[in-house]
Order: sequence, then structure tokens, then C-alpha cells
Amino acid sequence: MASQTQGIQQLLAAEKRAAEKVSEARKRKAKRLKQAKEEAQDEVEKYRQERERQFKDFEAKHMGTREGVAAKIDAETRVKIDEMNKLVQMQQESVITDILNLVYDIKPELHVNYRLE
Repeated sequence: MASQTQGIQQLLAAEKRAAEKVSEARKRKAKRLKQAKEEAQDEVEKYRQERERQFKDFEAKHMGTREGVAAKIDAETRVKIDEMNKLVQMQQESVITDILNLVYDIKPELHVNYRLE
């Protein structure tokens, strides 16, 4: 009977050690998964930063900086406005004269529906 109890005790102790080993293995696995996830996130972040840098380089090379593009648009707008102002100055006198001639050229007539009684 004592050997049976001793055998049961050994089995329980072995089962406990096995459970501890399984628990340790699970902890190591969880730790490794967490570490792998962090490494993957770091790698993704580095890749994203690299691609963003490449995009900015491409954008600066092909389109110029945003400030440069805005300055170019402003300059083009100023040139167009100046051209329009010159055209207005050139045509202003003749347009005013034409409008005044139309206003001053009054020809009084009776309306076709007006009846004299």
C-alpha cells in the first residue's frame, strides 16, 4: 500500500512538473509572440517612414515644394490680373463712349399698342 501511495505521489509530482513546464512554455510563447508583434510594428513603421521620405523626394523633384507651387500660382495669377487691367485700361474709353452714345441716342416713338382716340 505504501508503494502504491508513493507511486501516486510520484505521478502527482510528475503531473505538477509537466503542468509547470506547459505553463512556462505558454508564457515563453506569449512573450515571443508579443516580441514578434513589436518587431513587426517597428518594421512596418520604418517601411512607412522610408516610403514617405521617398514620396516627399519624388514630390520635391517633380512638382517642387508646396511653397514653390503656391508662389508659382500666385505669380501666374498676378500676371493674368495685370493683363486684364491693361485690357480694361485700353478699352475703357471706347466702351464708355459706346454706352453713352446708346444712352444719348433717344428716338421717341409711340408704342405699337398705343391707340389714339
